Amino acid sequence: MAVSRTTPTADAGQPIAEAPSIKLEADRAYDELRDRIVTLRLAPGTVLREDELMRDLEVGRTPLREAVKRLALENLVAVQPRRGTFVSAVEASDIVNITEVRAELEGYAAALAAERLSDDHRAAAEALLREVEELGESGDQDWLMRFDERIHRFAWEATGNPYLIETLERYFTHSLRIWYLVLDRLPGLGHAVHDQARLVEALLAGDANKARALMREHVLDFQRELLAAFSRA
Repeated sequence: MAVSRTTPTADAGQPIAEAPSIKLEADRAYDELRDRIVTLRLAPGTVLREDELMRDLEVGRTPLREAVKRLALENLVAVQPRRGTFVSAVEASDIVNITEVRAELEGYAAALAAERLSDDHRAAAEALLREVEELGESGDQDWLMRFDERIHRFAWEATGNPYLIETLERYFTHSLRIWYLVLDRLPGLGHAVHDQARLVEALLAGDANKARALMREHVLDFQRELLAAFSRA
């Protein structure tokens, strides 16, 4: 008896998709667009042209639109009826408003991290501390910023709270974009990264109050530097 060969189907009787799902494509498009916006490859005010982005990112119209919706919800793009979709502008007030939220949430996250540090996180913290101690005072600005970001992300992850991590990720993205805008007017970041050694030490010591205070002041110091640089624009 001949065996018939049929296309595998899902429970609903529909063919199983062999191509990447729309959600995966939308996630990829979102990650790429967000990175371009943050690093200013798509500068504030840039018009997002759908057909160009579809070709450039090699994604379909539906996943691209899903990605743009997410970026609009995060205030990274602005959709203006009858005019188009633009990369959102950055104002000095954004620095203050974002920092008001970040200072409290980052401080809270650092306190939680100090209380919840697992053995694996402790080993990672000790490795970070060694890296900080080996840093020179000078260095590539972008690399230093990425290293500072690693320390922030480490503290978030150590909280074990996915909702807090997601929220902090969103606000950190906005701060990072502002940093790229004023990069050429900022003093060296070496001292700021070295200051983070005290935070890592507080996490290792389980000192929640000190960790909260250090992280909060770190975020506020960064705000002051950003505002000063923004005013020189």
